[in-house]
Amino acid sequence: MDISADAVKKLREKTGVGLMDCKEALKNSNGDMEKAVDYLREKGLAKMQKRMGRVASEGTVASYIHTGGKVGSIVEVNCETDFVAKTDQFQEFVKDIAMQITASNPLYVKREDVPQEHIEREKTIYRNQALESGKPEKIIDKIAEGKMEKFYQEVCLIEQSFIKNPDVTIKDLLEELLVKTGEKIVINRFVRFQLGETLQD
Repeated sequence: MDISADAVKKLREKTGVGLMDCKEALKNSNGDMEKAVDYLREKGLAKMQKRMGRVASEGTVASYIHTGGKVGSIVEVNCETDFVAKTDQFQEFVKDIAMQITASNPLYVKREDVPQEHIEREKTIYRNQALESGKPEKIIDKIAEGKMEKFYQEVCLIEQSFIKNPDVTIKDLLEELLVKTGEKIVINRFVRFQLGETLQD
């Protein structure tokens, strides 16, 4: 099918990918813009898997202080080159992540960061809750695992729903940026401050 130059331009603006790749994506998806975006993301992420062993030593540190100055956060996000670190899309991503941390109060970046003792403690609580509610013992572990998934979505930054668009996760945003920049990008660490939270009565 013929792909219009306007459609190619729109896809390029949406993804930041080269014109030829945009045209190929539209052809492969029969002109469907959303399918073309998915095609480019899959293709880009496949390439990125080969690059994840590279060192991401550049990047930036950003902060977000909520109105009123009662709560705020600082986050470090790394990439491979200073060039990408200075781009508007990278800077905007880092600011959005700082805002996310301030608003949603994650405890960890990803589920691999959760200490094993925290995981076991949560599983024990969920098992006991299920037992006390009279659930059959044979499905207790399955119920606990289901609740653990919700736990990870709450406490792990990368699995949280994006506060500006709950239909996507922080992982989705990160993958989109990986495809656009062609670089390894890592949310390295963060700290969140809330006024008075460490003070004792």
